[in-house]
Amino acid sequence: MTKFIIRRLFQLIPVLLGVTVLVFSLMHLTPGNPAVIMAGESAPEATVKAIEARLGLNDPLYEQYFRFLGNAAQLDFGSSIRDNIPVFNHISARFAITLELSVMAMIFSVFWGLLAGIISAVRRYTFEDVAMMVVALFGLSMPNFWLGLMLIQWFAIEFQIFKPTGWGSLEQNVLPVITLGTAGAAIIARMTRSSMLDVIDQDYIRTARAKGVKEGTVILRHALKNAMIPVITVIGIQFGSFLAGSVLTESVFAINGLGRLIIDSILQRDFPVVQGAILVIAVVFVIVNLVVDITYRLLNKRVDLN
Repeated sequence: MTKFIIRRLFQLIPVLLGVTVLVFSLMHLTPGNPAVIMAGESAPEATVKAIEARLGLNDPLYEQYFRFLGNAAQLDFGSSIRDNIPVFNHISARFAITLELSVMAMIFSVFWGLLAGIISAVRRYTFEDVAMMVVALFGLSMPNFWLGLMLIQWFAIEFQIFKPTGWGSLEQNVLPVITLGTAGAAIIARMTRSSMLDVIDQDYIRTARAKGVKEGTVILRHALKNAMIPVITVIGIQFGSFLAGSVLTESVFAINGLGRLIIDSILQRDFPVVQGAILVIAVVFVIVNLVVDITYRLLNKRVDLN
């Protein structure tokens, strides 16, 4: 297991390098000049040139990239072009909110997704099965921003049960968590049902039932445990998508998280903040994938980690 973890950590290096190249290239190919934004549209050309020289924007792109890469390796993402505050300060102030939102949405998705998937598999081809899969399909088809706006309209404006914006209190957190986690719950439910149906008719399940094992124990301990490996893959992918999907959710509910920071920084052409924030999300995503692979081995000793 230790050798596997070390090997996977080394394999993450080219992945992260690829992410930095893509982010750096896309941001610099986008039209616009950060120096003009800092100086103002009516600023003289000499002022703009001076800002470009100070920020190193006149250097060749490869020099700018390697400078960014070397600093990032030391957790130094530079300073924001907009306010000259260190990028790390911006990210650290916002990341906790986005991580909390993603974790709560993940808990919501896993709980309801597993519950619906198990019930649907056990009650297959019944009304409950069809109803849950229809609800799952509906949840999977709804865009986050539309669902968020509908929840605000229904539960914050008309019934005034929850608050429409912000993050921190229970009244503020419920709607964003539901908005972000609904699609994930639908995907987990469908995968759980499919995986459970693959194992629920296996010989060892029939043997357990023949020995008089309680049905709940058969489903949860024998069937679900062996059906969880593909489900864990989906859960790992969904957590990464929650970090990325929080951009829209935070915008709809006016949450000052990392996603909203990325949007604001893109609009203001603040290269260092965008690069640093996306790099942090990429690191978290690949770490989650590593945890998923390790969990494979813990659930099933037969899984080959080579």
